[in-house]
Amino acid sequence: MRGGRTTVEFKEVNWKSLKRLVPYLTAYKGRLFFAVLCLVAAKVASVGLPFVLKAIVDQLNTPNQDLLVIVPLALLVAYGLVRFSNVLFGQLRDTIFGRVTEGAMHRIGHSVFQHLHALDLAYHLNRRTGGVSRDIERGVTGISFLMRFMVFNIVPTFLEIGMIIVLLLLNYSPWFALIVFASVVLYVGFSVVATEWRTNFVRQMNAAESQSSTRAVDSLLNFETVKYFNNEAYEADRYDEDLEEWEQARRRNRLSMFGLNGGQALIIAIAISSSMILAAYQVREGSMTIGDFVLINALMMQIFVPLNFLGFVYREMKGSMANIDAMFALLKVKSSIQDDPNAKELRIIDGHIEFRNVAFSYQTERQILSQVNFSVESKQKLAIVGSSGSGKSTIMKLLFRFYDLDSGQILIDGQDISRVSQYSLRKAISVVPQEAVLFNGSIFDNIQYGDVNASKEEVWEAIQMAYLDDFISQLPDGANTHVGERGLKLSGGEKQRVAIARAILKKPSIMIFDEATSSLDSQAEQRILQAMERVRGAYTSVVIAHRLSTIVDADNIVVLEEGEIVEQGTHHELLMQKGHYANLWAIQDNSYR
Repeated sequence: MRGGRTTVEFKEVNWKSLKRLVPYLTAYKGRLFFAVLCLVAAKVASVGLPFVLKAIVDQLNTPNQDLLVIVPLALLVAYGLVRFSNVLFGQLRDTIFGRVTEGAMHRIGHSVFQHLHALDLAYHLNRRTGGVSRDIERGVTGISFLMRFMVFNIVPTFLEIGMIIVLLLLNYSPWFALIVFASVVLYVGFSVVATEWRTNFVRQMNAAESQSSTRAVDSLLNFETVKYFNNEAYEADRYDEDLEEWEQARRRNRLSMFGLNGGQALIIAIAISSSMILAAYQVREGSMTIGDFVLINALMMQIFVPLNFLGFVYREMKGSMANIDAMFALLKVKSSIQDDPNAKELRIIDGHIEFRNVAFSYQTERQILSQVNFSVESKQKLAIVGSSGSGKSTIMKLLFRFYDLDSGQILIDGQDISRVSQYSLRKAISVVPQEAVLFNGSIFDNIQYGDVNASKEEVWEAIQMAYLDDFISQLPDGANTHVGERGLKLSGGEKQRVAIARAILKKPSIMIFDEATSSLDSQAEQRILQAMERVRGAYTSVVIAHRLSTIVDADNIVVLEEGEIVEQGTHHELLMQKGHYANLWAIQDNSYR
């Protein structure tokens, strides 16, 4: 670490990632076949152009007056048709292959996005949103570049060079073919070596860009905290450090580009000059015509224009491969929470929950829960209380199977949740978190997110059950009111009632309230409690509580202390025991007076 920054390690490009593109290409076999036909036709027309041009020049230079007008005119028309064919087939190739490119980008982007959502909670707690977003964006763009240019430019360019070398050997001095072959080998060799040298600069530039993007996103998402602590200048300074590193990386990249381009230009200049000198000498000797001189010049230009482009393609291909490798690395991340190969669907009968000898730790050196045993009957209300860090919220995460247990079992209606599918498990449970995070959309959309297929009537029924209808009726735009990013336009109590309505709409068998009133004022708390009471009896309820006044009516209260259950019972039973719960009650009761 340096100045609070993380040093990024750069790995070599993994060329095996190219194999993962094959299925996305072969999904459009028909289009690929026609695109290849157009490619071949375009290259044949391209190589034929200089020969038509040679014939035109030789005819214009002939002393035969009868053919001076008619034949050149016909050749000029043919030249125009061949050139048009070259452009036409090239455009057809790009148009046909466009569907392949766009389809592959679509499918790969969707696969990565879907895979990220399938990863476990531990991954998402450690990821950097801005950096991951940039990796996906650059990776998809890199795939577009590779599929368009590597498949339809690199191979065709070498095909064209091979055709030209053969034609030069058959029709002219072998020295021309040797010049072309030697210059191409030297050019490609230099480009490969120089590009390998500067690829690290490209990766450094991308890493610096990801770092600055991550820093900016993280800072803007937490702008309230920045303002609370007057750290605007501190955040700006940290972002400036990232931009400075990005600027230096771009400078190194630009200087290395200068060296690469300069070397390539020198090789091209020497090759063209050598071939032109040799052609001019042979014209003077009478072994070649003026048309041959023009043809050699046109062929050399025709070789080095795409070859020069090939240098650009290879440079960009290396950068794209680094981006693709970073994106495919996301697909290689495996979730630590996997469905059992024989996992069945969870069958909800009553919604009975049981924890049997549950032990869990996030890290081996720190035990969070030890030998936790409790059960909650169908449609009953279980409350879990305890001091901060006692493991209350961990129980909710384990019930959702965000983590696997170290030992013990969690059962719902007698079924071990580790042996049922995660989808069916989570479909049966709704949660109202301590901090309800909403999407940047309307109130209606945020509630409907509980069941995206729910009808308007069902959404409004959930709104009414959450006592949210009076609040919505007071808004100018009603349920269409936008809540802002993360719901910042709503108060804490309003967001919690939206979260309750969303949870109700899911129609779960088990409802979890994770300290849903801990940060609310008394009036907002009463409204939330009314909403919670209204749905009581419809679900098996698990209430993780900080304020004990919200759970006095619970059928069973579990008291946690340092990951162990120290007491269980009803509110009155626990008060009579005069233990941990009674002390907590006394402390809170005195604080409210």
